[in-house]
Amino acid sequence: MSKKTKLTWLDRIEAAGNRLPHPITLFVILTGIIVGISALLAQLGVSVSYETINTQTQEVVLNTVIARSLLDADGIRHLFTTVISNFTGFFALGTVFTIIVAVSVAEGSGLISALMRKVVAITPQSLVSATVVFLGVMSNIASSTGYVVLVPLGAIIFKSFKKHPIAGLAAAFAGVPGGWSANLLIGSNDPMFAGITTQAARFIDVNYTVLPTANWYFMVVSTFLITLLGTIITEKIVIPRLGDYHFDDEDKVEDIALNEKRGLRFALMGLIGVVGLLLALILPENAILNPTGNLLQSPFMSSIIAVMSLVFFIPGLLYGVGAKTITSDKELVEVMVKGISGIASFLVLVFFAAQFVSAFNYSNLGIILSVSGANFLQNIGFIGLPLIIAFIVLTAFINIFIAVDSAKWIIMAPIFVPMFMRLGLSPELAQVVYRIGDSSTNIISPLMPFFPLAVAFTQKYDKKFGVGSLITTMVPYSIAFLIGWTLLFIVWFLLGLPLGPGAGLLY
Repeated sequence: MSKKTKLTWLDRIEAAGNRLPHPITLFVILTGIIVGISALLAQLGVSVSYETINTQTQEVVLNTVIARSLLDADGIRHLFTTVISNFTGFFALGTVFTIIVAVSVAEGSGLISALMRKVVAITPQSLVSATVVFLGVMSNIASSTGYVVLVPLGAIIFKSFKKHPIAGLAAAFAGVPGGWSANLLIGSNDPMFAGITTQAARFIDVNYTVLPTANWYFMVVSTFLITLLGTIITEKIVIPRLGDYHFDDEDKVEDIALNEKRGLRFALMGLIGVVGLLLALILPENAILNPTGNLLQSPFMSSIIAVMSLVFFIPGLLYGVGAKTITSDKELVEVMVKGISGIASFLVLVFFAAQFVSAFNYSNLGIILSVSGANFLQNIGFIGLPLIIAFIVLTAFINIFIAVDSAKWIIMAPIFVPMFMRLGLSPELAQVVYRIGDSSTNIISPLMPFFPLAVAFTQKYDKKFGVGSLITTMVPYSIAFLIGWTLLFIVWFLLGLPLGPGAGLLY
Protein backbone atom coordinates (compact mmCIF):
# COMPACT_ATOMS: atom_id res chain seq x y z
CA MET A 1 0.00 0.00 0.00
CA SER A 2 1.45 3.37 -0.95
CA LYS A 3 2.00 6.23 1.43
CA LYS A 4 -0.65 8.23 -0.41
CA THR A 5 -3.21 5.45 0.09
CA LYS A 6 -2.39 5.24 3.77
CA LEU A 7 -2.84 8.96 4.22
CA THR A 8 -6.13 8.89 2.31
CA TRP A 9 -7.43 6.11 4.57
CA LEU A 10 -6.32 7.98 7.67
CA ASP A 11 -7.83 11.19 6.40
CA ARG A 12 -11.16 9.40 5.93
CA ILE A 13 -11.09 8.24 9.56
CA GLU A 14 -10.30 11.78 10.68
CA ALA A 15 -13.07 13.27 8.52
CA ALA A 16 -15.62 10.75 9.80
CA GLY A 17 -14.69 11.53 13.38
CA ASN A 18 -14.82 15.27 12.78
CA ARG A 19 -18.44 14.95 11.68
CA LEU A 20 -19.40 13.66 15.12
CA PRO A 21 -20.90 16.32 17.40
CA HIS A 22 -19.19 17.64 20.51
CA PRO A 23 -19.67 15.27 23.48
CA ILE A 24 -21.97 17.79 25.16
CA THR A 25 -24.11 18.02 22.03
CA LEU A 26 -24.01 14.24 21.84
CA PHE A 27 -25.52 13.96 25.32
CA VAL A 28 -28.29 16.39 24.40
CA ILE A 29 -29.07 14.33 21.30
CA LEU A 30 -28.93 11.06 23.22
CA THR A 31 -31.24 12.43 25.91
CA GLY A 32 -33.74 13.36 23.20
CA ILE A 33 -33.46 9.88 21.71
CA ILE A 34 -34.02 8.30 25.13
CA VAL A 35 -37.14 10.42 25.61
CA GLY A 36 -38.56 9.28 22.27
CA ILE A 37 -37.67 5.60 22.67
CA SER A 38 -39.03 5.50 26.23
CA ALA A 39 -42.41 6.77 25.03
CA LEU A 40 -42.52 4.22 22.22
CA LEU A 41 -41.54 1.23 24.37
CA ALA A 42 -43.94 2.29 27.14
CA GLN A 43 -46.73 2.47 24.58
CA LEU A 44 -45.84 -1.04 23.42
CA GLY A 45 -45.78 -2.29 27.01
CA VAL A 46 -42.19 -3.60 26.80
CA SER A 47 -40.97 -5.24 30.00
CA VAL A 48 -38.38 -7.73 31.27
CA SER A 49 -38.34 -10.13 34.19
CA TYR A 50 -35.28 -11.28 36.08
CA GLU A 51 -34.36 -13.06 39.29
CA THR A 52 -32.41 -11.68 42.22
CA ILE A 53 -31.44 -13.18 45.57
CA ASN A 54 -32.48 -11.58 48.84
CA THR A 55 -29.14 -11.39 50.68
CA GLN A 56 -30.83 -11.62 54.09
CA THR A 57 -33.24 -14.53 53.46
CA GLN A 58 -31.42 -16.12 50.50
CA GLU A 59 -34.78 -16.35 48.74
CA VAL A 60 -35.04 -15.97 44.98
CA VAL A 61 -37.14 -12.94 44.04
CA LEU A 62 -38.72 -12.45 40.61
CA ASN A 63 -38.57 -8.83 39.47
CA THR A 64 -40.47 -7.31 36.55
CA VAL A 65 -39.48 -3.96 35.07
CA ILE A 66 -41.53 -2.07 32.48
CA ALA A 67 -40.46 0.76 30.19
CA ARG A 68 -41.45 4.16 31.58
CA SER A 69 -42.32 7.04 29.28
CA LEU A 70 -40.60 10.38 29.68
CA LEU A 71 -43.37 12.05 27.66
CA ASP A 72 -46.30 11.31 29.96
CA ALA A 73 -47.17 13.59 32.88
CA ASP A 74 -44.92 11.82 35.40
CA GLY A 75 -42.02 11.67 32.95
CA ILE A 76 -42.21 15.35 32.08
CA ARG A 77 -42.39 16.26 35.76
CA HIS A 78 -39.28 14.15 36.34
CA LEU A 79 -37.36 15.93 33.57
CA PHE A 80 -38.15 19.37 35.00
CA THR A 81 -37.87 18.77 38.73
CA THR A 82 -34.59 16.84 38.81
CA VAL A 83 -32.34 19.07 36.69
CA ILE A 84 -30.38 20.53 39.60
CA SER A 85 -30.30 17.40 41.77
CA ASN A 86 -29.11 15.35 38.80
CA PHE A 87 -26.04 17.58 38.56
CA THR A 88 -25.28 18.07 42.25
CA GLY A 89 -25.88 14.39 43.00
CA PHE A 90 -23.72 13.05 40.17
CA PHE A 91 -21.36 10.66 41.95
CA ALA A 92 -18.18 11.60 40.06
CA LEU A 93 -18.60 15.35 40.59
CA GLY A 94 -17.48 15.68 44.21
CA THR A 95 -14.69 13.11 44.01
CA VAL A 96 -13.09 14.63 40.91
CA PHE A 97 -13.39 18.16 42.29
CA THR A 98 -11.75 17.15 45.58
CA ILE A 99 -8.77 15.35 44.06
CA ILE A 100 -8.18 18.04 41.42
CA VAL A 101 -7.96 20.78 44.09
CA ALA A 102 -5.13 18.83 45.75
CA VAL A 103 -3.35 17.74 42.56
CA SER A 104 -3.44 21.31 41.25
CA VAL A 105 -1.29 22.36 44.22
CA ALA A 106 1.32 19.69 43.44
CA GLU A 107 1.23 20.65 39.77
CA GLY A 108 0.98 24.43 40.13
CA SER A 109 3.77 24.65 42.70
CA GLY A 110 6.11 22.90 40.25
CA LEU A 111 6.55 19.71 42.28
CA ILE A 112 5.49 17.31 39.54
CA SER A 113 7.58 19.03 36.86
CA ALA A 114 10.65 19.11 39.14
CA LEU A 115 10.30 15.42 39.95
CA MET A 116 10.11 14.55 36.24
CA ARG A 117 13.18 16.62 35.35
CA LYS A 118 15.15 15.26 38.31
CA VAL A 119 14.50 11.68 37.25
CA VAL A 120 15.49 12.46 33.66
CA ALA A 121 18.68 14.27 34.70
CA ILE A 122 20.03 11.18 36.49
CA THR A 123 18.92 8.63 33.87
CA PRO A 124 21.63 6.71 31.96
CA GLN A 125 21.36 6.56 28.16
CA SER A 126 20.49 2.85 28.13
CA LEU A 127 17.34 3.53 30.13
CA VAL A 128 16.22 6.76 28.48
CA SER A 129 13.39 5.20 26.42
CA ALA A 130 12.02 3.23 29.37
CA THR A 131 12.26 6.31 31.61
CA VAL A 132 10.35 8.54 29.19
CA VAL A 133 7.55 5.99 28.71
CA PHE A 134 7.37 5.32 32.45
CA LEU A 135 7.18 9.02 33.30
CA GLY A 136 4.46 9.39 30.67
CA VAL A 137 2.38 6.75 32.43
CA MET A 138 3.05 8.23 35.88
CA SER A 139 2.18 11.76 34.74
CA ASN A 140 -1.48 10.72 34.62
CA ILE A 141 -1.80 11.20 38.38
CA ALA A 142 -2.05 14.89 37.48
CA SER A 143 -4.56 14.37 34.68
CA SER A 144 -3.39 16.16 31.50
CA THR A 145 -0.07 17.53 32.81
CA GLY A 146 1.93 14.97 30.84
CA TYR A 147 0.66 16.25 27.50
CA VAL A 148 1.91 19.76 28.14
CA VAL A 149 5.08 18.99 30.13
CA LEU A 150 6.39 15.55 29.25
CA VAL A 151 5.53 15.16 25.54
CA PRO A 152 7.72 18.09 24.41
CA LEU A 153 10.25 17.21 27.12
CA GLY A 154 10.54 13.69 25.66
CA ALA A 155 11.81 15.15 22.39
CA ILE A 156 14.37 17.33 24.17
CA ILE A 157 15.53 14.38 26.29
CA PHE A 158 16.15 12.19 23.23
CA LYS A 159 17.88 15.02 21.40
CA SER A 160 20.24 15.58 24.33
CA PHE A 161 21.18 11.86 24.06
CA LYS A 162 21.68 12.19 20.27
CA LYS A 163 18.55 10.20 19.52
CA HIS A 164 15.85 11.29 17.08
CA PRO A 165 13.72 13.85 18.97
CA ILE A 166 10.46 12.72 17.37
CA ALA A 167 11.14 9.21 18.72
CA GLY A 168 11.36 10.73 22.20
CA LEU A 169 8.15 12.62 21.63
CA ALA A 170 6.48 9.40 20.41
CA ALA A 171 7.70 7.50 23.49
CA ALA A 172 6.29 10.16 25.81
CA PHE A 173 3.05 10.36 23.83
CA ALA A 174 2.73 6.57 24.01
CA GLY A 175 3.12 6.69 27.77
CA VAL A 176 0.73 9.56 28.52
CA PRO A 177 -2.51 8.68 26.64
CA GLY A 178 -1.53 5.08 25.83
CA GLY A 179 -0.88 4.34 29.49
CA TRP A 180 -3.85 6.43 30.64
CA SER A 181 -5.25 3.54 32.70
CA ALA A 182 -1.97 2.41 34.24
CA ASN A 183 -0.16 3.92 37.22
CA LEU A 184 1.54 3.07 40.49
CA LEU A 185 -0.65 5.60 42.29
CA ILE A 186 -4.31 6.52 42.40
CA GLY A 187 -4.76 9.62 40.27
CA SER A 188 -7.46 12.09 39.33
CA ASN A 189 -9.02 9.78 36.72
CA ASP A 190 -9.76 6.92 39.09
CA PRO A 191 -12.45 8.62 41.18
CA MET A 192 -14.12 9.83 38.00
CA PHE A 193 -14.39 6.31 36.58
CA ALA A 194 -15.39 4.88 39.95
CA GLY A 195 -18.21 7.39 40.24
CA ILE A 196 -19.61 6.63 36.79
CA THR A 197 -19.35 2.87 37.34
CA THR A 198 -21.02 3.15 40.75
CA GLN A 199 -24.06 4.86 39.27
CA ALA A 200 -24.34 2.19 36.59
CA ALA A 201 -23.93 -0.65 39.10
CA ARG A 202 -26.74 0.77 41.22
CA PHE A 203 -29.19 -0.07 38.44
CA ILE A 204 -28.81 -3.62 39.80
CA ASP A 205 -27.66 -3.12 43.40
CA VAL A 206 -28.65 0.19 45.00
CA ASN A 207 -25.96 -0.16 47.67
CA TYR A 208 -23.06 -1.04 45.38
CA THR A 209 -20.05 1.29 45.51
CA VAL A 210 -16.98 1.10 43.30
CA LEU A 211 -13.91 2.56 45.03
CA PRO A 212 -11.27 4.66 43.26
CA THR A 213 -8.82 1.87 44.16
CA ALA A 214 -10.97 -0.72 42.32
CA ASN A 215 -8.40 -1.38 39.56
CA TRP A 216 -5.24 -0.48 41.48
CA TYR A 217 -3.51 -3.90 41.52
CA PHE A 218 -4.08 -4.33 37.80
CA MET A 219 -2.93 -0.75 37.14
CA VAL A 220 0.36 -1.31 38.97
CA VAL A 221 1.25 -4.38 36.89
CA SER A 222 0.02 -2.60 33.76
CA THR A 223 2.49 0.22 34.41
CA PHE A 224 5.44 -2.12 33.97
CA LEU A 225 3.82 -3.83 30.97
CA ILE A 226 3.22 -0.54 29.14
CA THR A 227 6.74 0.65 29.99
CA LEU A 228 8.24 -2.56 28.61
CA LEU A 229 6.15 -2.60 25.44
CA GLY A 230 6.65 1.13 24.85
CA THR A 231 10.43 0.76 25.23
CA ILE A 232 10.62 -2.17 22.78
CA ILE A 233 8.51 -0.38 20.15
CA THR A 234 10.56 2.82 20.51
CA GLU A 235 13.94 1.10 20.21
CA LYS A 236 13.11 -1.61 17.65
CA ILE A 237 10.56 0.08 15.39
CA VAL A 238 10.21 3.84 15.80
CA ILE A 239 13.86 4.93 16.02
CA PRO A 240 14.96 2.79 13.00
CA ARG A 241 11.91 3.92 11.00
CA LEU A 242 12.54 7.62 11.58
CA GLY A 243 16.15 7.32 10.41
CA ASP A 244 18.92 9.87 10.91
CA TYR A 245 18.43 13.32 12.35
CA HIS A 246 20.65 16.35 11.87
CA PHE A 247 21.61 17.68 15.29
CA ASP A 248 22.18 21.40 14.74
CA ASP A 249 21.91 22.66 18.32
CA GLU A 250 22.43 21.45 21.85
CA ASP A 251 19.07 21.03 23.56
CA LYS A 252 19.72 19.70 27.03
CA VAL A 253 17.55 18.80 30.00
CA GLU A 254 18.90 20.87 32.85
CA ASP A 255 19.06 19.48 36.35
CA ILE A 256 16.79 21.15 38.85
CA ALA A 257 17.87 24.46 40.41
CA LEU A 258 18.88 25.01 44.05
CA ASN A 259 15.49 26.42 45.04
CA GLU A 260 13.83 23.38 43.46
CA LYS A 261 16.10 21.04 45.40
CA ARG A 262 15.10 22.81 48.59
CA GLY A 263 11.47 22.48 47.55
CA LEU A 264 11.90 18.73 47.06
CA ARG A 265 13.37 18.39 50.55
CA PHE A 266 10.40 20.23 51.98
CA ALA A 267 8.02 18.03 49.94
CA LEU A 268 9.72 14.88 51.21
CA MET A 269 9.31 16.04 54.80
CA GLY A 270 5.66 16.76 54.08
CA LEU A 271 5.14 13.31 52.57
CA ILE A 272 6.79 11.64 55.58
CA GLY A 273 4.52 13.65 57.85
CA VAL A 274 1.37 12.66 55.95
CA VAL A 275 2.36 8.98 55.91
CA GLY A 276 3.12 9.12 59.64
CA LEU A 277 -0.26 10.70 60.37
CA LEU A 278 -2.09 8.08 58.30
CA LEU A 279 -0.24 5.22 59.98
CA ALA A 280 -1.20 6.65 63.37
CA LEU A 281 -4.83 6.71 62.25
CA ILE A 282 -4.98 3.12 60.94
CA LEU A 283 -2.40 0.93 62.74
CA PRO A 284 -3.20 1.08 66.50
CA GLU A 285 -5.92 -1.09 67.98
CA ASN A 286 -9.29 0.66 67.63
CA ALA A 287 -7.62 3.20 65.37
CA ILE A 288 -9.77 6.17 64.38
CA LEU A 289 -9.81 5.28 60.67
CA ASN A 290 -9.60 1.51 61.18
CA PRO A 291 -11.59 0.67 64.35
CA THR A 292 -12.37 -2.96 63.41
CA GLY A 293 -8.95 -3.90 62.04
CA ASN A 294 -10.42 -4.66 58.60
CA LEU A 295 -8.72 -2.03 56.45
CA LEU A 296 -10.67 -2.87 53.27
CA GLN A 297 -13.97 -2.08 54.96
CA SER A 298 -12.75 0.73 57.18
CA PRO A 299 -13.40 4.48 57.26
CA PHE A 300 -9.90 4.77 55.76
CA MET A 301 -11.04 3.18 52.50
CA SER A 302 -14.28 5.16 52.55
CA SER A 303 -12.21 8.35 52.78
CA ILE A 304 -9.56 7.33 50.23
CA ILE A 305 -10.17 10.50 48.17
CA ALA A 306 -9.46 12.70 51.20
CA VAL A 307 -6.38 10.59 51.94
CA MET A 308 -5.02 10.91 48.39
CA SER A 309 -5.77 14.62 48.46
CA LEU A 310 -3.53 15.01 51.51
CA VAL A 311 -0.75 13.04 49.77
CA PHE A 312 -0.77 15.56 46.92
CA PHE A 313 -1.72 18.74 48.80
CA ILE A 314 0.77 18.77 51.71
CA PRO A 315 3.94 17.89 49.72
CA GLY A 316 2.81 20.23 46.93
CA LEU A 317 2.28 23.10 49.35
CA LEU A 318 5.58 22.53 51.16
CA TYR A 319 7.42 22.27 47.83
CA GLY A 320 5.96 25.64 46.89
CA VAL A 321 7.11 27.11 50.20
CA GLY A 322 10.61 25.64 49.85
CA ALA A 323 11.01 26.55 46.19
CA LYS A 324 9.31 29.94 46.78
CA THR A 325 6.78 29.30 44.02
CA ILE A 326 3.98 29.76 46.57
CA THR A 327 4.68 32.68 48.88
CA SER A 328 1.22 33.61 50.16
CA ASP A 329 -2.24 32.23 50.77
CA LYS A 330 -3.47 34.21 47.75
CA GLU A 331 -1.03 32.38 45.47
CA LEU A 332 -2.13 29.05 46.93
CA VAL A 333 -5.77 29.85 46.21
CA GLU A 334 -4.87 31.00 42.69
CA VAL A 335 -3.14 27.68 42.03
CA MET A 336 -6.20 25.73 43.17
CA VAL A 337 -8.55 27.92 41.14
CA LYS A 338 -6.37 27.42 38.06
CA GLY A 339 -6.53 23.67 38.58
CA ILE A 340 -10.32 23.71 38.80
CA SER A 341 -10.56 25.97 35.74
CA GLY A 342 -8.73 23.22 33.87
CA ILE A 343 -11.69 20.89 34.38
CA ALA A 344 -14.32 23.50 33.50
CA SER A 345 -15.21 21.57 30.34
CA PHE A 346 -15.64 18.42 32.42
CA LEU A 347 -18.03 20.21 34.78
CA VAL A 348 -20.16 21.40 31.85
CA LEU A 349 -20.04 17.89 30.39
CA VAL A 350 -21.18 16.44 33.73
CA PHE A 351 -24.23 18.73 33.80
CA PHE A 352 -25.56 17.39 30.51
CA ALA A 353 -24.34 13.84 31.15
CA ALA A 354 -26.21 13.84 34.47
CA GLN A 355 -29.46 14.69 32.70
CA PHE A 356 -28.86 11.82 30.25
CA VAL A 357 -28.12 9.35 33.06
CA SER A 358 -31.21 10.45 34.98
CA ALA A 359 -33.49 10.09 31.96
CA PHE A 360 -31.94 6.75 31.08
CA ASN A 361 -32.38 5.52 34.64
CA TYR A 362 -35.98 6.72 34.95
CA SER A 363 -37.02 5.09 31.66
CA ASN A 364 -35.68 1.67 32.78
CA LEU A 365 -34.08 1.28 29.34
CA GLY A 366 -30.73 0.42 30.94
CA ILE A 367 -32.22 -2.52 32.83
CA ILE A 368 -34.23 -3.66 29.81
CA LEU A 369 -31.18 -3.54 27.53
CA SER A 370 -28.86 -5.19 30.04
CA VAL A 371 -31.31 -8.00 30.90
CA SER A 372 -32.21 -8.63 27.26
CA GLY A 373 -28.56 -8.46 26.20
CA ALA A 374 -27.42 -10.75 29.03
CA ASN A 375 -30.13 -13.30 28.21
CA PHE A 376 -29.22 -13.23 24.52
CA LEU A 377 -25.49 -13.69 25.23
CA GLN A 378 -26.21 -16.53 27.65
CA ASN A 379 -28.45 -18.26 25.11
CA ILE A 380 -25.78 -18.20 22.41
CA GLY A 381 -22.99 -19.01 24.89
CA PHE A 382 -21.10 -15.77 24.29
CA ILE A 383 -19.98 -15.13 27.86
CA GLY A 384 -16.78 -15.09 29.90
CA LEU A 385 -13.51 -14.29 28.15
CA PRO A 386 -14.93 -14.14 24.57
CA LEU A 387 -17.39 -11.45 25.72
CA ILE A 388 -14.67 -9.54 27.59
CA ILE A 389 -12.28 -9.57 24.62
CA ALA A 390 -15.06 -8.45 22.28
CA PHE A 391 -15.87 -5.58 24.62
CA ILE A 392 -12.22 -4.46 24.70
CA VAL A 393 -12.06 -4.44 20.89
CA LEU A 394 -15.39 -2.61 20.61
CA THR A 395 -14.22 0.08 23.04
CA ALA A 396 -10.90 0.45 21.22
CA PHE A 397 -12.74 0.97 17.91
CA ILE A 398 -15.27 3.47 19.29
CA ASN A 399 -12.45 5.40 20.95
CA ILE A 400 -11.03 6.37 17.55
CA PHE A 401 -14.17 8.41 16.89
CA ILE A 402 -15.24 9.46 20.42
CA ALA A 403 -11.99 10.17 22.21
CA VAL A 404 -13.30 11.65 25.49
CA ASP A 405 -13.00 8.73 27.91
CA SER A 406 -15.52 9.95 30.49
CA ALA A 407 -18.12 10.75 27.82
CA LYS A 408 -17.92 7.25 26.33
CA TRP A 409 -18.09 5.55 29.72
CA ILE A 410 -21.11 7.60 30.76
CA ILE A 411 -22.86 6.33 27.63
CA MET A 412 -21.64 2.73 27.79
CA ALA A 413 -21.62 2.05 31.54
CA PRO A 414 -25.42 2.05 32.09
CA ILE A 415 -25.73 -0.72 29.50
CA PHE A 416 -22.61 -2.83 29.93
CA VAL A 417 -22.04 -2.67 33.70
CA PRO A 418 -25.51 -4.11 34.53
CA MET A 419 -25.16 -6.59 31.65
CA PHE A 420 -21.82 -7.82 32.98
CA MET A 421 -23.29 -8.05 36.48
CA ARG A 422 -26.11 -10.24 35.20
CA LEU A 423 -23.54 -12.48 33.60
CA GLY A 424 -21.69 -12.80 36.92
CA LEU A 425 -18.92 -10.28 36.17
CA SER A 426 -18.16 -7.45 38.57
CA PRO A 427 -18.55 -3.72 37.82
CA GLU A 428 -14.84 -3.36 38.58
CA LEU A 429 -14.09 -5.86 35.81
CA ALA A 430 -16.33 -4.03 33.34
CA GLN A 431 -14.53 -0.80 34.21
CA VAL A 432 -11.01 -2.15 33.81
CA VAL A 433 -11.64 -3.83 30.45
CA TYR A 434 -13.24 -0.62 29.19
CA ARG A 435 -10.12 1.29 30.25
CA ILE A 436 -7.87 -1.17 28.41
CA GLY A 437 -9.68 -0.60 25.12
CA ASP A 438 -9.98 3.13 25.67
CA SER A 439 -6.30 3.71 26.47
CA SER A 440 -4.89 1.52 23.71
CA THR A 441 -6.22 3.60 20.81
CA ASN A 442 -5.94 7.07 22.36
CA ILE A 443 -2.62 7.52 20.61
CA ILE A 444 -4.04 6.97 17.10
CA SER A 445 -7.23 9.01 17.46
CA PRO A 446 -7.00 12.37 15.64
CA LEU A 447 -10.02 13.46 17.69
CA MET A 448 -8.25 13.02 21.02
CA PRO A 449 -8.10 16.61 22.40
CA PHE A 450 -4.31 16.71 22.74
CA PHE A 451 -3.52 14.99 19.43
CA PRO A 452 -3.18 18.28 17.48
CA LEU A 453 -0.85 19.55 20.20
CA ALA A 454 1.40 16.52 19.72
CA VAL A 455 1.44 17.16 15.96
CA ALA A 456 2.48 20.76 16.61
CA PHE A 457 5.33 19.59 18.85
CA THR A 458 6.64 17.23 16.15
CA GLN A 459 6.70 19.99 13.54
CA LYS A 460 9.36 21.80 15.54
CA TYR A 461 11.69 19.02 14.36
CA ASP A 462 10.09 18.15 10.99
CA LYS A 463 7.84 20.69 9.27
CA LYS A 464 6.30 17.98 7.07
CA PHE A 465 5.31 15.74 9.98
CA GLY A 466 1.49 15.86 9.97
CA VAL A 467 -1.51 14.01 11.36
CA GLY A 468 -1.00 10.97 9.15
CA SER A 469 2.69 10.81 10.02
CA LEU A 470 2.01 10.83 13.75
CA ILE A 471 -0.75 8.22 13.47
CA THR A 472 1.43 5.83 11.48
CA THR A 473 4.26 6.36 14.00
CA MET A 474 1.94 5.54 16.89
CA VAL A 475 0.13 2.54 15.33
CA PRO A 476 2.78 0.01 16.48
CA TYR A 477 2.39 1.25 20.07
CA SER A 478 -1.39 1.02 19.82
CA ILE A 479 -1.37 -2.54 18.49
CA ALA A 480 1.22 -3.68 21.03
CA PHE A 481 -0.66 -2.10 23.94
CA LEU A 482 -4.01 -3.55 22.86
CA ILE A 483 -2.67 -7.09 22.39
CA GLY A 484 -0.31 -7.05 25.38
CA TRP A 485 -2.88 -5.56 27.75
CA THR A 486 -5.57 -7.99 26.62
CA LEU A 487 -3.24 -10.95 27.15
CA LEU A 488 -2.34 -9.63 30.60
CA PHE A 489 -6.02 -9.45 31.51
CA ILE A 490 -6.66 -12.97 30.18
CA VAL A 491 -3.91 -14.32 32.46
CA TRP A 492 -5.27 -12.22 35.33
CA PHE A 493 -8.78 -13.54 34.74
CA LEU A 494 -7.71 -17.19 34.49
CA LEU A 495 -5.73 -16.88 37.73
CA GLY A 496 -8.70 -15.22 39.45
CA LEU A 497 -6.61 -12.35 40.83
CA PRO A 498 -8.28 -9.35 42.50
CA LEU A 499 -8.28 -6.12 40.49
CA GLY A 500 -7.86 -3.93 43.56
CA PRO A 501 -8.46 -3.86 47.31
CA GLY A 502 -11.72 -5.71 47.83
CA ALA A 503 -12.46 -5.72 44.08
CA GLY A 504 -12.86 -9.18 42.60
CA LEU A 505 -13.57 -10.36 39.07
CA LEU A 506 -16.98 -11.86 39.76
CA TYR A 507 -20.20 -10.33 41.00
